[in-house]
Amino acid sequence: MGKSPPEGDAADELTADDPTAELEMLEQTISIEGARELRHDAHGLVPAPIPRAWVLEGNPVARDKRLTGGSDSLPRTLMWDCTAGRFNWHYEDDEVAHVLEGSVVIEDAAGVRQLLRTGDTFLFPAGSQYQWTVQNYIRKIAFAYSPLPREVQVLQGIIERLTGPFRRKPGATPSRDR
Repeated sequence: MGKSPPEGDAADELTADDPTAELEMLEQTISIEGARELRHDAHGLVPAPIPRAWVLEGNPVARDKRLTGGSDSLPRTLMWDCTAGRFNWHYEDDEVAHVLEGSVVIEDAAGVRQLLRTGDTFLFPAGSQYQWTVQNYIRKIAFAYSPLPREVQVLQGIIERLTGPFRRKPGATPSRDR
């Protein structure tokens, strides 16, 4: 985990006009591995700060980028990364996460812990909360979907049952009278 620079360090000599000042300060507050990842980003990720009230330990730096979104803005695909730290995450939407790089230990509300690493996929249901512990770095793709309210789901089911007999079956060809 990063620590404050000692007095008389080069950081004291940086000015607000220096374009590297922000990067130098960032590197002093996060892990060296995390700083390297942030500096060498080839994915176009932008800052996506974790709410301060959720952070339990460290100074995790998170970024994301929206990759796709549905016409109704309900389904979306994001790339997200984060440096070392421990924090809570509250899921308003269903999210399927696929780890592209790094690892994380997640813990659900019941205290069940699970290690997710490169190649793993996990479903975070809407309304759930997980504690994330990122040792070094993690990058994931997230497929998120805002579930419809229960009333709308019921109405959708009724409409599907009523219109079902009138819908064409997949692979069926319409008959033609000769």
